[in-house]
Amino acid sequence: MTLRGHWLRHGTTAVLSLVLLLGALVAQASNSSPAQAATNQFHGVNWADPNDNFITGPNIPVGLSTADSYATTYAKSTAILNGFKSLGANTVRLGMNAATTSGSWWGSYTAALDAATALGMNVFIAPWLQGGTVGDTTSFYQMWDTVIAKYGGSGNVYFDIMNEPYAMSATQLTNFEAGWLARYPNVPRGRVIVPGLYSDQNLCAVGADSRLSGTLLSIHIYSMFGDSHTTEAAWVSDFQSNLCGYASRAVVTEFGVPMTTGVNYDGPKDGTNNNSYLYAITDTVRSMGIGSVLWVGVKEATQSTGPGPCDNASCAITTLGGSGTNLSLTLNNQSGLDRLQWGWGIGSNPGGGSGGGGGSAGVLRGAGSNRCLDVPGQATANGTLLQVWDCNGGGNQQWTYLSNGELQVYGSKCLDVPGHATAVGIRVEIWDCNGGANQQWTLNSDGTVMGRESGLCLDAASAGTANGTAVEIWTCNGGGNQKWSRQ
Repeated sequence: MTLRGHWLRHGTTAVLSLVLLLGALVAQASNSSPAQAATNQFHGVNWADPNDNFITGPNIPVGLSTADSYATTYAKSTAILNGFKSLGANTVRLGMNAATTSGSWWGSYTAALDAATALGMNVFIAPWLQGGTVGDTTSFYQMWDTVIAKYGGSGNVYFDIMNEPYAMSATQLTNFEAGWLARYPNVPRGRVIVPGLYSDQNLCAVGADSRLSGTLLSIHIYSMFGDSHTTEAAWVSDFQSNLCGYASRAVVTEFGVPMTTGVNYDGPKDGTNNNSYLYAITDTVRSMGIGSVLWVGVKEATQSTGPGPCDNASCAITTLGGSGTNLSLTLNNQSGLDRLQWGWGIGSNPGGGSGGGGGSAGVLRGAGSNRCLDVPGQATANGTLLQVWDCNGGGNQQWTYLSNGELQVYGSKCLDVPGHATAVGIRVEIWDCNGGANQQWTLNSDGTVMGRESGLCLDAASAGTANGTAVEIWTCNGGGNQKWSRQ
């Protein structure tokens, strides 16, 4: 995540803010309707260092190690990148700095880029700055000389000049970007990504500068750091005003919301800041054909959440599992993926309160008991523990299986494992649907219902068959008390 740049940006002078505001108003006046973009071929995620990319040592993306050879890095990267591809991603954005390209790690790190291009993916590579500006021009260009020499002729590699130059004025930024282009005249401009002003937040100045024509434009937008709206329309206005009429060249190279807190992003579009924001970004990039790259693609299983509201652990769409080169990714939030895929133009779930879409209501009848999964007394309170009971067609026995993995009753309550528990014998309950992994289930072909977070199966306790038998999660064993038919 780019927390440092976002927090420090609020120290920028009021004069520069006024310049940006006037620039945005001029751009909007001359572009009454946003231009249709031509960048929607980019469906991406950021693959970051677990310590964030604002590091002074080599950048080492999640799952990799400086002890790894080129071959090991290639094998690990292939596994992780295939995990990204399973989400629908065809683009990965990687960080770097001078230390990444100047030492022995560079020889192994290139395996990550090579693995991505071998899989047919696009690679965005960008240097993270210290202090929001280029402090050492010599080492900065030595870094880029190394990268361009290696990948200048690779059609799938894109060069993101720098990440979030928040300490540069509009003149400083555009002059520097023009200088970068002059240094590398043989790099096709269509493979160069120039950052917008204020931590990539505003495209007015870079879009208007003719010296930068033909390049792609990077924009970042987050639902935090003082920017907050509770309606999608307000967020759309915010986003489009910072595109400044240059959407046709824009790529959203960072956007994100918490993905590990159990929030349901398939719910209503208005009323909650993060939800309204995520709908606005994904609906807009879909409708305007803008490419988008999520912050962030993966976190380590042991990676702790940092102090910020959207760091590179809490906002990760997947978690890394496995060991050695046998790695795999586990989805953290299906509803978040629904929104991401919708924005990419490859998803079919528009959200807006459908809770994930799909499915019709019916009972879940236990094979062993011939009784149904039941909410006692037709209760609606969060935390009500479930049982089996004679099937009677009541609303408290009508379960809808949604495409995000939820089993929903009453249209708003979900089959829930309390407290994200993963131990056997935990009784299941109903709770407000929130998109959490503890509310996501897989209906297997053998009739078992497996919790995606726990890996355990829905179970009539002790193989009980009587009315009132508790329903819990237990190690999957194929018993009749773990088999359920939807009717």
